[in-house]
Amino acid sequence: MEFYFPTEFGEQLAFGAAAFAALIGALAMFAPGLTLKCFALEPRNLRPEGFGAVRSAGGLAIGYSATALMLAQPTLYLAFGAAMALAAFGQILSIMSDRGTTLRNMLLLVVELILAAMPLSYVFGLL
Repeated sequence: MEFYFPTEFGEQLAFGAAAFAALIGALAMFAPGLTLKCFALEPRNLRPEGFGAVRSAGGLAIGYSATALMLAQPTLYLAFGAAMALAAFGQILSIMSDRGTTLRNMLLLVVELILAAMPLSYVFGLL
């Protein structure tokens, strides 16, 4: 089976978003301490279950991103974009409910919105 790289610009954006999310997932899976520091969490006294949860979330991100990358189907890009949009919604809830109006949360929200918009704009024909 040959690796497929998209030729259309919209699909290239969706592909790039999935690849970036896979890299973030790989960081979480293979360097959970660094990932926690990036999110301003203190990994020093964290129990092994905490590292396991971070690694598991990283594996999930790699799984849905790699599926979209390898199969390159619009419905998979739709599922990936919807997952990223729901992650952005969770970030909005955190900003509103947890007094999380910080620069870091705002930057994460922007990244999540961009990662959601790229595949969804391709799937819905906006690009």
